[in-house]
Parts: sequence; structure tokens; C-alpha cells
Amino acid sequence: QVQLVESGGGLVQAGGSLRLSCAASGSISSINRMGWYRQAPGKQRELVAAISSGGSTNYADSVKGRFTISRDNAKNTVYLQMNSLKPGDTAVYYCHADIVPILYRSSSDYWGQGTQVTVSP
Repeated sequence: QVQLVESGGGLVQAGGSLRLSCAASGSISSINRMGWYRQAPGKQRELVAAISSGGSTNYADSVKGRFTISRDNAKNTVYLQMNSLKPGDTAVYYCHADIVPILYRSSSDYWGQGTQVTVSP
């Protein structure tokens, strides 16, 4: 059984910073791509940032230069450092990972439970 547990959301004023963490645990053989998505009320879930197992990253245009994604492979953990936050960043943030469980040959998508990020004006 594999699960993703997120932490680090909260309320912050515009211009502030937050750091999200997501730890994968369970019967894991390997983890490929990890990333963060977000969903604001009335909107579709969108990719915020992703990182490959080798460290290659990509970002949504709206967060480039403000957010940084990183991972610690030894801890099966992905982070999202969010700086210069704007009210438009308010959303539920979801961790995603493409994981190969032990005894499996192929990977599957796993999601965290979501963490609320609220940015006040």
C-alpha cells in the first residue's frame, strides 16, 4: 500500500512564503515523476510544477520565478517552496507521484489528500 502525505499549507499574506512537503510511504520500488497540482474553487485542477527522478523540472508560467520544486530521493519526499505569493495562488494543492510499487512491473498515479493554501490581499 502506498500513500502520499502532505503538509505545510496555511494562510499567508500576499508577498509571503510557504513551503509544502509531500512524503511517499509504503511498499515502494521506485518513484518516477513527482509534482504539485492545484485546484481553485470553480476551476479545473492544474499543474503547478513537476520534477523527474533525475531532477529535471517544469513549471506553470504563472509560477515561474516564484515557486521552486525539489525532491529528496532518499526520503521519497517532494517540496514546493512558494515565494511572492499572490491571492491568485489560493487553492487546494495536491501532491502527485508516479510510483512503481514493490512486486509490480508498471507505475501508477498516486495523489495526496490536498492541503489548503490561502493568500490574503
